[in-house]
Amino acid sequence: MFTGIIEEIGTVEKIRKEKNLAVVMIKAPKIARQVSLGESVSVDGVCLTVTKVDKSVLSFDMMKETLSVTTLGDLKKGVKVNLERALALGGRFSGHLVTGHADGKTKICDIIQLKNYVEFQLTLPSEIKRYIVPKGSICLDGVSLTVGNVSSDRFSIYLIPFTLNATTMSLKKVGDFINIEADILARYILKFKQ
Repeated sequence: MFTGIIEEIGTVEKIRKEKNLAVVMIKAPKIARQVSLGESVSVDGVCLTVTKVDKSVLSFDMMKETLSVTTLGDLKKGVKVNLERALALGGRFSGHLVTGHADGKTKICDIIQLKNYVEFQLTLPSEIKRYIVPKGSICLDGVSLTVGNVSSDRFSIYLIPFTLNATTMSLKKVGDFINIEADILARYILKFKQ
C-alpha cells in the first residue's frame, strides 16, 4: 500500500526487453539508500518489486500485463518518474490509500494555466467512471489528488505549485497519458451497496 505522496523523482537509466518482460533501471539516489531487495516501490503509480540495488540505481521487472495496461510500457531512457516507497505501519499518512494496481491510463485533454492555478482535464475511463466523484480521491501517476468537476466524459484535478514541483506533473502536456487508479474505498462502498 502507498499514500500517493511522492518521495523522489527518478530518472530512467536503461530498459532491457526480454520475452514477456522488461527490466527497468531507475536512478533514485534518495530511495536507493532506504530500500532492500523484494520491497515494493510505486513507479508512476504502479507497484513494482525491487529486484536489484546498485548504488543509486534500482531495478524492477515489469510483466507483460504491466507493460500493456500502464504507461510503463512506453518508458524510455531519460524519462522522469514519480517514486514512493511502500507505506510503513505507524508512519504518517498524508494522502489516501493507494494500492499501486493501476486501473489503466487516462489522457490529458486540456491544461488550463493561470497565475497560481493549474487544472488538468482528463478523459473519464468508462470502466471506473462510477468511482470518480467530485471531492473524491484519485491517484494519477502515483500522486494522490482530489477530483474537481466531473462530466459525462471528463474530470478535472487542480494542482498547487508544491505538487507541480515535487512530482512529474509539471512535465505533462495535452495528449499525454497518465496512469490512473480509482479510490479503493469508493470501490468497496459501491460493492457493499450492490
